[in-house]
Amino acid sequence: MTSPSRQKKGAFAFRPSLARLVTTKRLLARIVLFFEQLLPPLMPVMSVIAFYLCASWFGLFRSVPDWLRILLLIAFAAAFLVSLLPFRTLRWPRVAEADRMLEERNGLPHQPVTVQEDEPAFDTPFGRALWREHQTRMAEKIAALDAGLPRPDIAAHDRFALRAVPALLLVTAFGYSLSINGGSIRDALQAAPEQVVSDPTVRIDAWVTPPSYTGRAPIYLTADGSEQAPIGIPQFSGLTVRVSGGKTAEKVVFRKANGEAQDIAVQADTKPQQTAASASGQPTAAPASQALVAQTHMMKLQENGALEVNGRRWSFDVLPDKAPEIAFNGLPKRSVNGALEIGFTVKDDYGVQEAHAEIVPAETDPTATPLYPLPEYRLDIPRRNARDAKGVTSRNLTEHPLAGKRVRITLVAKDAAGQTGRSPPHEMVLPSRPFNEPLAAAVAEERQVFALDTRKMPQAIALNEALTIRPEETIPKLTNYLLLESALARMKLAKSEDALKDTAQYLWEIALGMEDGDLSLAERKLREAQQNLADALNRNASDEEIKKLMDELRKAMQDYMTELAERMQNAPMQPNQNAQNTLRQQDLERMMDQIENLARSGNRDAAQQMLSELQRMMNNLQAGRPQRGQQGQENSEARKQMDKLGEILRDQQKLMEQTFRLDQQLRDRMQRGETDMGENDPLLDEMNPGENGEPQDQQQGQQGKEGQQPSDQMTAEQLREALKQLRAQQDALGKQLGELQKSLGEMGMKPGPGFGQAQREMEGAGRELGQGRGQPAVEGQGRALEALRQGARDMMNQMMQAQQGQQGQGPNGQVGQGDQNGRDPLGRPRRTQGPEFGDNVKVPDEIDVQRAREILDAIREKLGNNPPQEMERRYLERLLDIQ
Repeated sequence: MTSPSRQKKGAFAFRPSLARLVTTKRLLARIVLFFEQLLPPLMPVMSVIAFYLCASWFGLFRSVPDWLRILLLIAFAAAFLVSLLPFRTLRWPRVAEADRMLEERNGLPHQPVTVQEDEPAFDTPFGRALWREHQTRMAEKIAALDAGLPRPDIAAHDRFALRAVPALLLVTAFGYSLSINGGSIRDALQAAPEQVVSDPTVRIDAWVTPPSYTGRAPIYLTADGSEQAPIGIPQFSGLTVRVSGGKTAEKVVFRKANGEAQDIAVQADTKPQQTAASASGQPTAAPASQALVAQTHMMKLQENGALEVNGRRWSFDVLPDKAPEIAFNGLPKRSVNGALEIGFTVKDDYGVQEAHAEIVPAETDPTATPLYPLPEYRLDIPRRNARDAKGVTSRNLTEHPLAGKRVRITLVAKDAAGQTGRSPPHEMVLPSRPFNEPLAAAVAEERQVFALDTRKMPQAIALNEALTIRPEETIPKLTNYLLLESALARMKLAKSEDALKDTAQYLWEIALGMEDGDLSLAERKLREAQQNLADALNRNASDEEIKKLMDELRKAMQDYMTELAERMQNAPMQPNQNAQNTLRQQDLERMMDQIENLARSGNRDAAQQMLSELQRMMNNLQAGRPQRGQQGQENSEARKQMDKLGEILRDQQKLMEQTFRLDQQLRDRMQRGETDMGENDPLLDEMNPGENGEPQDQQQGQQGKEGQQPSDQMTAEQLREALKQLRAQQDALGKQLGELQKSLGEMGMKPGPGFGQAQREMEGAGRELGQGRGQPAVEGQGRALEALRQGARDMMNQMMQAQQGQQGQGPNGQVGQGDQNGRDPLGRPRRTQGPEFGDNVKVPDEIDVQRAREILDAIREKLGNNPPQEMERRYLERLLDIQ
């Protein structure tokens, strides 16, 4: 091998780039020469590997006995080792061999690579110079050297082309391995499967039925078991295998993923002929005749495995059924009537079947003996799209003894497979019924004491006796006193559980009667009717039962609304009521009709959802009660200010009408040309002269004397003085408005910009009245009225916001429902004590405007015909002037 010192001889010594190029070419040439040595001995190795793959893919190893499989495996291993022997002669090519290959394959004469390292035979100056010139010329030919690709000349080693045989077999075996009978490379390393002979006379019908709640169709298995990949099926699916034909009873086996085999038993109802033959005492037929009876094998698939029957195999990949998930959607809250409202979200892979709220006391006494079980709170789950759903459920639990106590609420969801999911618990005070009557609250407390623990009955009796110590001061109604005495007797005599429950129910009815009278009974009947209808929709009751329950719901709703309307008719209007929550009787009737139509059409899901919405609406319907204490005093003061504002509005309206009437009469005098008017009177400029410059009165004839008012006898100067005298009334109204704004400021309310605008318009109208100018005064008074109405609306909004801030949301979080414009929760007008601001005036639409135009045209036409009556003509003129 040439040393590095020799590489710098010849042209390489003064051309380093050429030396680096030749070094690279030599390395490539040596690699090519090495592969030319490697490929011929590699062919036997590749042939042995190809034959092994062919034997595996053709299924040879799985079809032969284990001893033969092992023997074949040893033979292939020995052949592989023998084929590796020729590799012992491999060596790394020398530099001279690489130079020779580069010169031969590139067709370079005179050995241009080798000559760079050779020395001249005679070392003379001339000979050395000539040799250096020769090296330089040869070096110019080295730049285009190319090692090329390996040329192993395999044909020289395999003259009969036997190498094609393993290649063709390999391609054929690979194609065969994709069939159902193809083998695997691992077959040579594992024991051969048990050989099962398939009986062609046996018929196998097999299918998998997913659970009904998954909504998936049954999966029918092919007769030859040609499924390659495992079949994905839901957990708890039913596997059914029906075997018929054949001479012997076929064995059906389910092999689990861990290799454990489980025989699938035959269903008892598929062997009636055998049972009957055995019972009759007749000799049973041969096993071959018994096998002719079709047999059905069934099992539930809960884990991965494979079905094996009559030499066929089906693999199953069981998809696990996850447990449902449920969580709170916001915090639970109470509605107006004390019902508990819970928002929730549920999620499950196949849909939630049932959900409820588990309510337990936060602090429990293990020795206590409660009279009632824990409250039941079923969540309304939509049956459609129950896999990922949201919902809100409202249930009235105020009657349960735990109402008013601190409880722990946990949401529980259950799917059709029986799996449950739970939400994190939430602690809160269970909403209770708010009692405004102290006596009713005391009776309810008695009931709660012994209902939570029956051992505390003596304490409840003591509370009852304390209420009747001085009945003439604490119990104004004799009926209530007698009810308490009868309840006390029941409490003393109650011993059994049924008697205790009857006593507790009796006390609750007494408390409701003291608080609401017949309204509580009607409300209870309404809740029972709603619950009965919800249960019927949940269990898919018949249309006849749905219709019957809907009639009961309508009757209960009508009774409740009647009682509520009577109460609201006499109840004072509460400023915290929201005008946008008006609930009308026709709205309720329309909702109930929709519920019935949806239920009868088969859409029970939508019917149940609408019924839930109806329950929420009724739970948030507040029965008005008079307010007490400081809150009532504040409302009374606010009502006084509202009354003052109403008086200012009415007085301003009357003053504007009086000003308009005097101005019209003054204009009439001007049109008749009264001599007591100055020529420079400002009102002359506002006259509307008739045709040819004549007054309108002269064109329509002389006026009569019938039907004249007292002011009709006044002269123009007297009318002007009357207008000036109205200024004092206008200034007085402006002063009252200023005092009203000051009072509102003392109450903590900021007067709106409408009041300031109204006061400025009143001042301007007063100045116009002082000058005797009626028309500008009327315009200013009209703008003042409009600004007063705007200020009144701002005042009402501030009062509502202030009261909501002081009350929270009313007693115990109540939120009123009704219309602040004197309407009860049913949308009907009721008696009001405040002023009327004119907010109920309807804005005319296009039809109304067209009708008004037609009326004006008719008035003008009749006035153009010169009506003979003076009073009629003046009336028509006044109508046109108003317009």
